[in-house]
Amino acid sequence: MIARNPDTNRPRRAGALVLAAAVCAMVFATDAALAREETGKAKADLTCAVCHGPAGNKPISPDIPRLAGQQYDYLVQVLNDYRHGRRENAIMSTIAQQQLNDKEIRELAEYYSVQKGLTVKR
Repeated sequence: MIARNPDTNRPRRAGALVLAAAVCAMVFATDAALAREETGKAKADLTCAVCHGPAGNKPISPDIPRLAGQQYDYLVQVLNDYRHGRRENAIMSTIAQQQLNDKEIRELAEYYSVQKGLTVKR
């Protein structure tokens, strides 16, 4: 049954318009997130995978951290710390300072934060 406006006996469209707008917004937001993740993946494959492994899940040595599953905000903070000299590592500082801009840092953080990482049994 269609809800009708009692004054005009026409179907109410405001609710349908709001619903359509909400669905469109969700689709566009999902597409934007997927695009950021794909861009982050491309940069990760090119720059980070050499040491941190595919999807940040298989570091080449025990002293290199797994990036997969790390929190977005943590990854952004750490990469910015390397970039601005607040954290030091010869390789990471060089990469963060010379190869990453703010947008790429956010894209990498987005990509790694949604990857399946290690889990702790409780």
